[in-house]
Amino acid sequence: MTATPERGFGWYPGRFDPAAQSRLLADLKTLLAAAPLYRPTMPVSGKPFSVTMSNAGPLGWVSDRRGYRYQAQHPRTGLPWPPIPDALLALWEALSGYPAPPEACLINRYDAGARLGLHCDSDEAARDAPVLSVSLGDTAVFRLGGPSRKDPTRSIRLNSGDVLRLGGASRQAYHGIDRVLGGSSRLLPGGGRINLTLRRVTLP
Repeated sequence: MTATPERGFGWYPGRFDPAAQSRLLADLKTLLAAAPLYRPTMPVSGKPFSVTMSNAGPLGWVSDRRGYRYQAQHPRTGLPWPPIPDALLALWEALSGYPAPPEACLINRYDAGARLGLHCDSDEAARDAPVLSVSLGDTAVFRLGGPSRKDPTRSIRLNSGDVLRLGGASRQAYHGIDRVLGGSSRLLPGGGRINLTLRRVTLP
C-alpha cells in the first residue's frame, strides 16, 4: 500500500531508515528529559491510559478528568513543551502539503499489553490539515476504519521507521492500535514502541 492522494491516505514503509531512526531516538531522549513521559487519565472516570505520553511543540494534547484538550504546558512539570525535532518538521514539509507547520507532536509509548481503542482525532480546529504518524520500535497492528465507528476496518502492520498520513477523507477515519508485537525490533532498550503524531491544531 502506498500513498492514495484522492483519499489523502498514505503508508510509507521504511521512510526512516535504521540510521535515521537512531538519530530520531537520540533527539527523543533529550526531549523526554525535559518533558518526561506520564500516564494520562480518561475524562470523568479517571481511568489511566494503557500508554504513557508526552508532547513536543507549541501545544500538547492532554487528557484528564477535565477532558481532552491542547495546552502549552506539561501537566506535571508546568513547563512549556520542548521544540519538535527538525527531522519531524522536515517530514511534515515533505508529506503534509499544508501551508503551516505542525503545532503538536504527541508522543505515545507502548509497553507490553498497551493498546489504543478506535478513535477519531477531532480536537483540532485545523481538520483540513493531515495527521502524520511515525512508528519506532516494535511492530504494531494498526486498525483503520471509516468516518463511522461501525464502518468496516482493515489492519496494517506498522514496522519501525514506517510513516502514515491521514488526510482528506481519511483524516476523520476511526483508527487504533490492536496490539504491539513484542520482540519484533531492537531499536528501543527493553523493547516496546514509540509513536510520534504530528498535528496542526489551529487554523493558519
